[in-house]
Amino acid sequence: MTPMTPMTPMIPDPIALQHIRRVLVIKLRHHGDVLLASPVFSALARALPEAQVDALVYEDTREMLSLHPAIHRVLGVGRNWKRLGLGARLREEWRLLETLRAGRYELIVHLTEHWRGAWLCRLLQPRWSVGPAMSQRGKRWKKSFSHRYDHPRNALRHVVEANLDALRRIGIQPGPAERSLSLVAGEAATQRIADWLSQEGLADRDFIHVHPASRWFFKCWSAAGMAALIARLQAGGWPVVMTAAPDPAELALVEAIQAALRQQGAKPSHTLAGQLSLKELAALTARARLFVGVDSAPMHMAAAMGTPVVALFGPSGDRQWGPWGVPMRVVSSTRHPCRPCGIDGCGGGKVSDCLISLGVDQVWQAVAELLAETRR
Repeated sequence: MTPMTPMTPMIPDPIALQHIRRVLVIKLRHHGDVLLASPVFSALARALPEAQVDALVYEDTREMLSLHPAIHRVLGVGRNWKRLGLGARLREEWRLLETLRAGRYELIVHLTEHWRGAWLCRLLQPRWSVGPAMSQRGKRWKKSFSHRYDHPRNALRHVVEANLDALRRIGIQPGPAERSLSLVAGEAATQRIADWLSQEGLADRDFIHVHPASRWFFKCWSAAGMAALIARLQAGGWPVVMTAAPDPAELALVEAIQAALRQQGAKPSHTLAGQLSLKELAALTARARLFVGVDSAPMHMAAAMGTPVVALFGPSGDRQWGPWGVPMRVVSSTRHPCRPCGIDGCGGGKVSDCLISLGVDQVWQAVAELLAETRR
């Protein structure tokens, strides 16, 4: 496999790919953001087949990239370091810095506006470094990188493509095969889910995976709406498995949905709410016939595992954050010209009218269409 070459016309300052043997990619964001950066590693593996590529992410997001075939190792920054005493925090920071220095990286790819990426480029002094162009930042930011990649000023761009723009800026043009998300569940998680599905009588049955929550509740649909949708699915012969993070608010939403199902005379769904690791969640959604949920990391995980997705969007932008690379339907309001507003609920009130006003018929139609379109 030979390195990819830039498309013509060539950029005036491409990096010398043949000299690169060690690369560090930095993505310090939430789980879904980290997963949407996974194609960057696939593209680097194709362009630099002899290079060792490491990732630097927050500790709690490691599982989104661990076992990725193009990644040598995943290093972590602890979100809790800020709460440590000064001495303990300095020890953690120094240990990480020494580990990174030992990496002797020739190239650093920084994928967010986080200042840590700029500082590391200055401290580690790679031969090349690329970070986002930030017009509001001063010379300190600009001089931290040998190359800076820009964002469209007149259009919305999906985050996957925006991440890959960092590579395009240095002369690497990703092909279609490298733009797919990559998430590996692993044998242990896959086996645990297989055992659970067998116990529930779902091993040989298609089921619908419903994940109703997001860590930000202003992105969520109503419990009543989700219960009505699940009741329709069950009446149509589709078993439903519901999941949620162990967060008390998410578990309360799941229980509210189950209670609404009972009130409607329907049976509660199967549930693994609060019981799964990220790898196990990936293994479960990989077995599902369809995923239904809101703008959240599990929605991106379903897409990464190749599962068709129906996603409900409100204040967040589906053109930037929608399901990537799979058959999908986005359900959103056509009555709210203000969306996507990016605000945490209307007026900052934590409730998004564009979401809670979505009708069950509208969501059901999207589900029915996608099930028919992807009939096995």
